[in-house]
Amino acid sequence: MGKKTIIPFGPQHPVLPEPIHLDLVVEDETVVEAIPSIGYIHRGLEKLVEKKDYNQMVYVVERICGICSFGHGWGACLAIEGAMNVEIPERAEYLRTILHELGRIHSHLLWLGLMADGFGFESLFNHCWRVRETVLDLFEKNTGGRVVFSICKVGGMRQDISDENLKEMVEVLNGIKKEIKSLTDVFINDTSVKNRMVGVGVLTKEEAEELCAVGPTVRGSGVAQDLRLTDTHGVYGKLGFEPIVEEAGDCMARTKVRIREVFQSIELIEKAVSMIPEGPVAVNVKGNVEDGAEYMVRLEQPRGEAFYYARGAGSKFLKRMRVRTPTNMNIPALVKTLQGCDLADVPILVLTIDPCISCTER
Repeated sequence: MGKKTIIPFGPQHPVLPEPIHLDLVVEDETVVEAIPSIGYIHRGLEKLVEKKDYNQMVYVVERICGICSFGHGWGACLAIEGAMNVEIPERAEYLRTILHELGRIHSHLLWLGLMADGFGFESLFNHCWRVRETVLDLFEKNTGGRVVFSICKVGGMRQDISDENLKEMVEVLNGIKKEIKSLTDVFINDTSVKNRMVGVGVLTKEEAEELCAVGPTVRGSGVAQDLRLTDTHGVYGKLGFEPIVEEAGDCMARTKVRIREVFQSIELIEKAVSMIPEGPVAVNVKGNVEDGAEYMVRLEQPRGEAFYYARGAGSKFLKRMRVRTPTNMNIPALVKTLQGCDLADVPILVLTIDPCISCTER
């Protein structure tokens, strides 16, 4: 029997862009236990409700994460609108849904590139990010931003997106479908990639449910959980789709879920654009959130379920703004998959939950 050694993994690591820190208890080349430690980049964003009014907090919440920024802004708006009983126009609901799905494509392409980088496939990494640039160009043209968009506001949208631009968005996305398929086929069919992911980091359906995993992590373990279909945000209920599910529960299954979701998001955007009605994109919101008025909403971010809570104070400032992000929920599942894995597979397993420590440490 080998001697047990504790190896610190992170917060800085040559493979991972995220400052995650794990203490790995290793016996020979096998990880026996993984102990996570967070708090290295805590920024105190939620505390800013004392200094920023509820409209400004939408900007703050967007800056929780540069990848999920639109979704965070949408979640904050939904919580505040719920506390104020504000109903937004139907066109705004469609636009929010379209941009959120565009953000999902952006997030998954970015992740696919990072995954390729994780097992040393540099050319695949560069091609994934090259295609992702097309998606960022669409964001820039329609919102003015490539990372933080600031188009979502309490009461709807800050500006409309013309029907011509929406149709162009669909044409561009359909135009890169073939290129995305050629890239994603490498992840699924390449022998060297399969050797690194098939059968590695298995999370069973029972374990995923018990550990409350979310997003592609839980859907890769055979659980059909997708808040776009179970919660009332956006117009997902009108678009008619099913959750993407894989049964194997390993790294490859979680990868396949994200790959299939990229194509699903393109289809959802196309459906939403074909159905979007004419009309205003915002309503005037006056007054403050009443003292004690509160509202909670769950949103299906690219990484999984995100939770937003707002509580009023009777002034322009909120008493509380709480955000719980998907990575926060997926860390227990990550710890489980690390137990018994080879030390060389740790970066790959960490990447398969698509960690965002910026999101986790608000």
